[in-house]
Amino acid sequence: MLKRIPITHLRPGMYIQELCGSWMEHPFWRNSFLLDDPGDIRRIAECGIHEVWIDTDKGLDALGEIEGAVDKASRDREVEDELQRAAAAPAVQRASMREEVERATQICARARGAVVSMFGEARMGRAIEAEAALPLVDEISRSVSRNPGALISLARLKTADDYTYMHSVAVCALMIALARQFDMTEDQVRQAGLAGLLHDLGKALIPNEVLNKPGKLTDTEFDIVKAHPVKGHEMLLEAAGADAVALDVCLHHHEKMDGTGYPHRLNGEQISLFAKMGAVCDVYDAITSNRPYKAGWDPGESIRRMVEWSKGHFDEKVFQAFVRSVGIYPVGSLVRLESGRLGVVMDQGSKSLLKPRLRVFYSTRADAHIQPEIVDLARPGCAERIVATEDPTRWHFKNLDQLWRDVA
Repeated sequence: MLKRIPITHLRPGMYIQELCGSWMEHPFWRNSFLLDDPGDIRRIAECGIHEVWIDTDKGLDALGEIEGAVDKASRDREVEDELQRAAAAPAVQRASMREEVERATQICARARGAVVSMFGEARMGRAIEAEAALPLVDEISRSVSRNPGALISLARLKTADDYTYMHSVAVCALMIALARQFDMTEDQVRQAGLAGLLHDLGKALIPNEVLNKPGKLTDTEFDIVKAHPVKGHEMLLEAAGADAVALDVCLHHHEKMDGTGYPHRLNGEQISLFAKMGAVCDVYDAITSNRPYKAGWDPGESIRRMVEWSKGHFDEKVFQAFVRSVGIYPVGSLVRLESGRLGVVMDQGSKSLLKPRLRVFYSTRADAHIQPEIVDLARPGCAERIVATEDPTRWHFKNLDQLWRDVA
């Protein structure tokens, strides 16, 4: 049985099914493991993680009744209620996915080259010309304006080797989409996009053997990784064209609302709106992307997990605006319909975040692939509805992302 408990009740012999926080915020390369080292309890607490899911079938149960402990079914209902609140605003659709994917593919290729060059300059100790990236930010902004799902989803499909570079591109696009949810001026949108592009510049100075280590980081290694906001901020202070927003987001995108983030343990209103935005965008792309040491989570499942962390980690209004910008079921999400069929989200619906456009390809009742079919849940008379997100690893599907990229 899965049970969510506070970390104060952790003890050796428990099987941790999931740490309630992004793997970017703790030194454990995996979320599921048998807790056999008492020192790991201290490390979990030091990372600002307050709760974990334990599997009592694989390890010890908690001792006695725990106030506030919930089972998975209860928590799933809470998550759904939270997402329903975020879905109050209708989706806004502009260009079709088919039109924008081709353009976004070319933009991603150019953007990767620009970020590789920028990181290379940083590694060699040369001053960064941040203002030189503004034309690229403008190009990404125009693509996001036409259809945010295209470029954001393509940037998510980075290889493990490309992660650091394309992560910067993805966060740039996510920041732009989120800024528009707040009705910011075009100058502010541009500032948000540039901040997203530059936010992880400090990782250029982190040794790859630490950054991509395929195992649990030592305390010393984790401290090295956590130094990247300060290192990036120092570089941007010397850069040409890095404004106050870029400096702030670079330094503070790992701060948390409850004050357990880094480097300055800011909390609540001490954190700027742009830094709060950076925190959400950074985590979402990190957990949905493949890393050298961990496969990315499904986009829809990632949104649900972020809901569970949101109270201590993210600003509630910022997170709800983020959900509206990418969708409750972002492009690439695997979902189950009421009919028992499975489909991949291809595009957001024009009327509701709850009714995206899907490519349906599998029947769980027949346990077999079926002839692919495009289903628009927003179409008048459509009787289908989404009842759950699905974990693609459970089904062992291959080339799942190709199903939404082959837009029709």
